[in-house]
Amino acid sequence: MGFIDDIKLRAKQNKKTIVLPEAGDRRTLEAANTILLEGIADIVLIGNEDEISKGAEGLDLSKATIIDPSKADKLDAYVDLLVELRKSKGMTPEKARELLTNQPLYFGVTMVKAGDADGMVAGAVYSTADVLRSALQVIRTAPGTKLVSAFFLMVVPNCEYGANGTFIFADSGLNQNPTSEELAEIGAASAKSFELLVETEPVVAMLSHSTKGSASHADVDKVVEATRIAKEAYPEIKLDGELQLDAAIVPSVGASKAPDSDVAGNANVLVFPDLDSGNIGYKIVERLAKAEAYGPITQGLARPVNDLSRGCSADDIVGVVAITAVQASCN
Repeated sequence: MGFIDDIKLRAKQNKKTIVLPEAGDRRTLEAANTILLEGIADIVLIGNEDEISKGAEGLDLSKATIIDPSKADKLDAYVDLLVELRKSKGMTPEKARELLTNQPLYFGVTMVKAGDADGMVAGAVYSTADVLRSALQVIRTAPGTKLVSAFFLMVVPNCEYGANGTFIFADSGLNQNPTSEELAEIGAASAKSFELLVETEPVVAMLSHSTKGSASHADVDKVVEATRIAKEAYPEIKLDGELQLDAAIVPSVGASKAPDSDVAGNANVLVFPDLDSGNIGYKIVERLAKAEAYGPITQGLARPVNDLSRGCSADDIVGVVAITAVQASCN
């Protein structure tokens, strides 16, 4: 059984309700059809029912819940909730009602905040900034969380590295140039996410263009300090750095370049020094190695809201919904 098949099975065993606010997008509707057919999750589609029906020609969405925000039974309650959450930022009932009825992302995250859904997936149409802004404003961070970050779950075919070719690449979707302290938090959060989703011990490599002092630069120093902070704060996590990519995942290279490291050559969680390298890295692996790439998956929110690439397929959406459902099972 492949990784995503296992995730789907786990989602089916503890079915959750996931909101899809981009119901005007055909890929979203195709994904909803598959999710409902396979019993992966219960689905809420946000939008006008007639328009959704026209866009869903040839699909069976009879088991989906369709909510038109302007006619929603709980609109008044959601207005009150949004005002309470954002009143310090000048939110009024009039602004809240306009936001909820005209911006499906905000209606979706408010549903999740109210406990009427377990998670949301969007990003096929909306930008990452739009998706994460709505989530951070309404869902907010989980208790004790210092940083919200994003990762891609990569499944590389015919790969002997990582966990049978499965990796987390972080941060590949949110934090542009994290500090040492932030990199340490990204490493710890990614280890937790890997353990939850892959059900295998996480082995975290803090990546750099240097391995154990082979190069000298302020960018290297940042990763060295991040490694020190993470090891001190999270001694239970198998984590090391700074490591070049080959030293992190190839056993022979790891043994040569970092012989005293219990991470080198065995890493399955790769923490990149900045968003540029993380984003470029996952796309190289996705396109050249023909890997499955699920994400960006967020970590650190009080309830799961996950983003999609605007170039995603319907199958990608199905996979991220299944991952979101598994995340929701732990909230």
